Amino acid sequence: MLILGRLAEIAFIVLPIAGLIFVGYLAGWTKHLGDRAADGLSEYVFGIAVPVLIFKTLSESKMPEGGQPWGYWIAYFTGAFIVFGIGFLIARRVFGRAHVEAVMQGFASGQSNTVFVGVPVILNAFGNEGAVPLFLLIAIHLPVMTTAATLFAEGSESGISRATLTRLLKALARNPILFGIYAGAIGQIAGIHATGPAGEVVRMLAASSVPCALISMGLALRRYGFAGDIHASLVISFLKLIVHPLIVLALVQVLPMPPVWAGVAVVFAAMPCGVNAYLLANHYKAGVASTASAVSLSTLLSLFTVTIWLYVLGVG
Repeated sequence: MLILGRLAEIAFIVLPIAGLIFVGYLAGWTKHLGDRAADGLSEYVFGIAVPVLIFKTLSESKMPEGGQPWGYWIAYFTGAFIVFGIGFLIARRVFGRAHVEAVMQGFASGQSNTVFVGVPVILNAFGNEGAVPLFLLIAIHLPVMTTAATLFAEGSESGISRATLTRLLKALARNPILFGIYAGAIGQIAGIHATGPAGEVVRMLAASSVPCALISMGLALRRYGFAGDIHASLVISFLKLIVHPLIVLALVQVLPMPPVWAGVAVVFAAMPCGVNAYLLANHYKAGVASTASAVSLSTLLSLFTVTIWLYVLGVG
């Protein structure tokens, strides 16, 4: 009975998230919202709503005493790069894929869906206490993982060109998520918070980020489908949903960090494959089917695996 009670509590965290994803999927399936609407909603979430949410959270939250826990960074990214390497080697040695395609599959194995699934799940599970570690990890997650994947892919044959580095730096410099982080950090240091009518605008935009992100994810699931390169996508999903959080869980037991930060690191690692893996694969025209399918399949499976990880962590 105790186990059933715990699972019921966790269900109140996961089921609303699943429900909004289903609403988005249903809207795409019935053509109530088409591809143009899906693209627009995705751009709104990524370009406005989540950056504002990050700004609001970081500018208003108290930072941990004693500086950033380095164990937190090390635990997460050690797991991320281990599964990146495993995914790459399996793609090369087992599936016989070319270098760039293998890089894309490794990247998908270690790249978490931070915005569209990670933000809703972690805020629902840990509340405001988990917001700071969540957004501080988001701050470097995309730059670190995308830079590593791009350099690895570009360095396959002729070395890394100056044009590639310039393009990468420009893309990161224009990233709206990073703008939200910079503005939130400045607000935290300078004691600047949005108040009055401006504060209400910020609050309303921030509040829209979670439901819009989940509906956008549902639309993306409908668009990308589940059937492309199914064997590779199953391996990627297993590495992302099981192996990555398992490694992080082992590391947070021995590395110093606050308990909530440890829980956030594990749940962050347990997130499904990020859509950036598909976008990068599409850019290189390599591994598109496997990454698109892995994004969809891992998102669907994560509704069950995240429930298990929350139970293991004692959340709920």
